[in-house]
Amino acid sequence: MFRIAHSVLLAAALFTTNCARATTTAPAPTTGVSTLRDASGRTVGTATITEAPEGGVRFRVQVTGLPPGSHGIHVHAVGACDGSTATAFSSAGGHFNPNGKQHGRLNPEGWHGGDLPNLVVTAGGSGMLDAISKLLTLNGAQTTLFDADGSAIVVHANQDDERTDSGPAGPGNSGARIACGVIERR
Repeated sequence: MFRIAHSVLLAAALFTTNCARATTTAPAPTTGVSTLRDASGRTVGTATITEAPEGGVRFRVQVTGLPPGSHGIHVHAVGACDGSTATAFSSAGGHFNPNGKQHGRLNPEGWHGGDLPNLVVTAGGSGMLDAISKLLTLNGAQTTLFDADGSAIVVHANQDDERTDSGPAGPGNSGARIACGVIERR
């Protein structure tokens, strides 16, 4: 009798477990969003960050009211954007570099996870960037944008040469930070 009751209970437990598995759904993918502001606090753009189907993270950035030309744009290591300091947005720290590489997508030593292609702004002051970084993630790993201190997107005054690791105008010689936005999880 005990064996029959035990077998019935085990079968019921397995059935319940399998039913629970069948009805659970995978968690929704994480999305990041960022509102880019200049040092005066004026909104100059937005960014949407999603998981790329081919791996990595996709950045869709739209800006308005920035100076025309090419601008370095990077993910920085800290989710803080204080534009009121002597060096605007220095609170965002350096480039997000979880793998300890050199700066620049053209650098033969590899590049920072946060190095993105230049953002081109038209004569009218608007620009758009649609880029993928396969070196970043939105969930779980060392390369996640949502680590303990977060991360930010920073737009620089000048074009990034995509190979200089350090210099008087910072990595890539891209110059001052003119816009910043903390990346928030959605």
